[in-house]
Amino acid sequence: MSDSQLLVQVSDLRKYFPVKKGTLIQRKTGDVRAVDGISFVISRGETLGLVGESGCGKTTAGRTMLGLYPATSGSVLIDGMDVCKADSREMLLIRRKAQMIFQDPFASLNPRWTVNAIISEPIRVHNLARTDKERSERVRELLSLVGLSGRLINRFPHEFSGGQRQRIGIARALASNPSFIVCDEPISALDVSIQAQVVNLLEDLQDKLGLTYLFIAHDLSMVRHICDRVAVMYLGKIVELAYRDELYENPLHPYTQALLSAVPIPDPKKDRRRKRIILSGDVPSPINPPSGCRFHPRCSIAKSHCSQIEPEWRQVEPGHWIACHEV
Repeated sequence: MSDSQLLVQVSDLRKYFPVKKGTLIQRKTGDVRAVDGISFVISRGETLGLVGESGCGKTTAGRTMLGLYPATSGSVLIDGMDVCKADSREMLLIRRKAQMIFQDPFASLNPRWTVNAIISEPIRVHNLARTDKERSERVRELLSLVGLSGRLINRFPHEFSGGQRQRIGIARALASNPSFIVCDEPISALDVSIQAQVVNLLEDLQDKLGLTYLFIAHDLSMVRHICDRVAVMYLGKIVELAYRDELYENPLHPYTQALLSAVPIPDPKKDRRRKRIILSGDVPSPINPPSGCRFHPRCSIAKSHCSQIEPEWRQVEPGHWIACHEV
């Protein structure tokens, strides 16, 4: 894949949060290693899924990629611009190219602002309209694009349902004409009946506008539906990355196999025949993660060297990457 086809390039990205103790005089006692050296690329027009259990670092990775959290180390190139080294002027350019759809549609919208003010703010910040009238017209266009009536422009967030609020959040993300959007579990807070509508909307917008997505989720069935490739994250590390069908039909990492064994199957006969993998123990603390392979305390095939040597990130088949000593 040539560099011209790549829109996002993440290299050895790390985000540590300091842990401090003390009331008057605080001292650092360690770090929460939320994201601990992840690398991947996303090509233009692609949807990359990022999955894993709660607390594995998915959301932190997405926010760090967009500069909402300052990176501890590593680099994130979005259309050739390094988020981790950008000054305020460059960051404004990156903000126009890359946006985020947040998980909670209730918390992500300012309750004191009208829909017009919420969606027009990126237009104002990036000087994409010359007059208030032009901004309002653009807001109405965006509302129509996400399936809402332009007559709702002067209403407040509390007057909408959860699904409608998320559509407003999507319209706000589209206001700066971005090429890359981080979707941070955009459907997990919505009713099941609304989830499919929002996912279909995201797919339609991708086709119309040529968007590139990082789709963060824990619903593996929905990830298979919308994503082209899938990365599996565990305790701050990516343990497996492959094309969607390859990952679901031929998972290699023991953690990926355990995750997929928990996905419901609509066929009762197949569901009875398959083997459910139950992981032992709890997820270790990201403040003091295990040495060697992060997954070895819960792994059924771990050997003695798994606890001492960190596995190499290697390609086992074209497009299929894994970090495991025993595969």
